[in-house]
Amino acid sequence: MIERYTLPEMRALWSEESKFATWLEVELLACEAWAELGRIPHEALECIKKKASFSVERILELEQDLRHDVVAFTTNLAENIGPESRFVHMGLTSSDVADTALSVLLVRAGSLILDALQELLHALEIRALEHRQTVIIGRTHGIHAEPTSLGLKFLLWREEMLRNKKRLEDAIEGVRAGKISGAVGTYAHTGTFIEKYVCEKLHLRPARISTQILQRDRHAAYLAAIAITGATIEKIATEVRGLQRTEIREMEEPFGKKQKGSSAMPHKRNPVVCEQLCGLARVLRSNLTAALENIALWHERDISHSSVERIILPDSTTLLHYMLKKITWVIQEIVIHPDAIRENLEKTRGLLFSQKVMLALVEKGLAREAAYAIIQRNAMKSLQDNTTLRENLLSDPEFKSLISPSELDAIMDHRSFLSCVDDIFKNCGLEVEEG
Repeated sequence: MIERYTLPEMRALWSEESKFATWLEVELLACEAWAELGRIPHEALECIKKKASFSVERILELEQDLRHDVVAFTTNLAENIGPESRFVHMGLTSSDVADTALSVLLVRAGSLILDALQELLHALEIRALEHRQTVIIGRTHGIHAEPTSLGLKFLLWREEMLRNKKRLEDAIEGVRAGKISGAVGTYAHTGTFIEKYVCEKLHLRPARISTQILQRDRHAAYLAAIAITGATIEKIATEVRGLQRTEIREMEEPFGKKQKGSSAMPHKRNPVVCEQLCGLARVLRSNLTAALENIALWHERDISHSSVERIILPDSTTLLHYMLKKITWVIQEIVIHPDAIRENLEKTRGLLFSQKVMLALVEKGLAREAAYAIIQRNAMKSLQDNTTLRENLLSDPEFKSLISPSELDAIMDHRSFLSCVDDIFKNCGLEVEEG
């Protein structure tokens, strides 16, 4: 299912063809830099640029014997370039190429992720504005509390996604680093010009200091931003799942005309997409754990991180991209059930007004503890006798002596709970039309 919904450019980005093409970018730019320094003849550089090519199949074939992917790659280049290939990979170590290229791929993957996240932000903004004055019961501890705005749910998710966007942008900038500093990061065979040249051409920043590799805290921060974004998607999906429950059914994820919910029960409309997203968020968190464990390596470098990254970096970027697309679809096509929303608002027979009525008693001069006691005893009676809070209060002599029926009716107005909603929208940068 992931394959079906992942955009082709993300799949192509992490293909073997793309990886080796990016390695070749780094190698050719390094040759250009050497030519700038006069270490590679102009004619040799032109020959290298003209003949440099690779075959994924041939590289994999060579790797079977060489047991080293970068050596297999440079060997294949040499087969195609000829004698001038002696200038290729000059002074470089494998990670100069692989790590710098990986940074390029991570930045490009991040750009695709940010594009998908922007689509989600737009969808959430539309839904938030559409339902900013839709009154819905709010729940704390899973229990009816007080009314809120359905639009505030979408606005809350949008605000959190904006924070995720900032985290992702910062993480992408963190991996926007390259290194051409040699076997232990001392530039002993290249000097610093090669690195500066290559990084500038690739829109990377030279690492201020490196060993044989770029340090993996960068990659861990990148996957942390991805995992947190996935957790927000899970948060959204969990709320949709909860509100889709039969006992609530205030909203539900889209259900296709030909879709089947169960092999046994034809009536089922299950929140399968949201359930999938909740499960996939766990994968992103697991991959983050592996990325954190990649930070500590032996001395100037070992290879324990490499095998891990071949899985977690393509998988995490591709997976988050997919998840963003799917949750955007859920938000765009989500089904709202106004009748169920209204029915649930009335389910507690007016208990949701308990605080408003208590505060009205306090304004009449009653001590808060005394006001609380009046409301609580009448609320408990409503729960026990299936009566409304209003009728119980108006039958309570102590209450009746303080608040009239007309005053109580004015207090028990659902829309009064949304008096500051527009201010909240403005605080979040969204202007709303007056009235």
